[in-house]
Amino acid sequence: MSFSARLLSLLTDFSETLTPLLGASATAAAVVLATAAVRLALHPLARAAARGEKARARLAPKAAAVSAAHGGDPERMRRELTALYAKEGASPLAGCLPVLVQLPVFFLMYRVFSSAEVDGRANALLRDSLLGTPLGARFADVAGTPQQAVFWVLFAVLGAVGLWSFLRARKAAAGAAGATEATGAAGTSPGRRPGRGRAGARVSGQGRPGSGAGRPVAGAPGAGVGAGLARALPWLSFGTLLTAAVVPLAAGLYLATAAVWTAAERALLHRGTAEAGARPE
Repeated sequence: MSFSARLLSLLTDFSETLTPLLGASATAAAVVLATAAVRLALHPLARAAARGEKARARLAPKAAAVSAAHGGDPERMRRELTALYAKEGASPLAGCLPVLVQLPVFFLMYRVFSSAEVDGRANALLRDSLLGTPLGARFADVAGTPQQAVFWVLFAVLGAVGLWSFLRARKAAAGAAGATEATGAAGTSPGRRPGRGRAGARVSGQGRPGSGAGRPVAGAPGAGVGAGLARALPWLSFGTLLTAAVVPLAAGLYLATAAVWTAAERALLHRGTAEAGARPE
C-alpha cells in the first residue's frame, strides 16, 4: 500500500470517528485537523528554518561590509563570507533545507485531498460536504449557486493571509535594509565619498527600498537559494488563492489551513525580528 493510500485510510477512519460529533461536516473537520497535526509534527523544522533566517538577517550588515571591501576580488569575497558565517556558527542554508524537507509531505497531503482516486481506490473523503457544498466540488461547479459561499469564505481567508504575509515580508526587508545602510554609513571614513567602500562598491545603496534590500549578499554561500526562497515566500499565499479556485474544496481546506498555520507560525517565530533588524549593532 502506498503512502497516499495509507494516509487516505487514516483520514477516512478519523472522519468516521468525528461523525457522531460533527455529522456531515466530520470529513471537512478531519481534513483541517489532519493538516494541523502534520504541521505540528513538522514544527521543529520550521524552528530550524527561523533560526537560519535570523542568522542571515543578523549577519547581513557584516556580509554587506565584506562585499563592499572585496567587491573587486570575488574569490576572496567568497572566502571572507564563508569565514564570517563559520565564525558566527551560522549556515546560510539553515533556513532553506528544512523547507525543502517539508515539500514531500505537502505534496502527499495535497494529492490525497485533490484526487478522486488514490491507487485505484475511490476517495471517500470527497463524497462528503461542508455546509452543503461537496468536498469534491470545484468553484466552477458551484459558481452561481448558494454553495459558492463556502468558496468565497475560503478565498477571503487566503487573500487576508496573503496580504498579511506580503506586508510583513516588506516590513522585515525594510528593517534589514536600514541595518545594512547604517552599517555602510558607519564604515565610511572622513574624506571618502559616502556610500562607497573599497573597489568602488556601493554600500548605502543596498539599503534603499526597491534596490534588493534584505537579500543575501551576492557571493555569499547559499545566497542564490536563500534569495530565491525569500522572494517567493511572500507570494505563496497569493498563489494558493489562485490554486484554491481550481482544486476540489477538500484541497482548498488543506491550503487554507496550511496558509493560516504558516502565517501564525512565522509571526510567533519571528516576533520582534523586523524591529531588531532595524537597529544597527
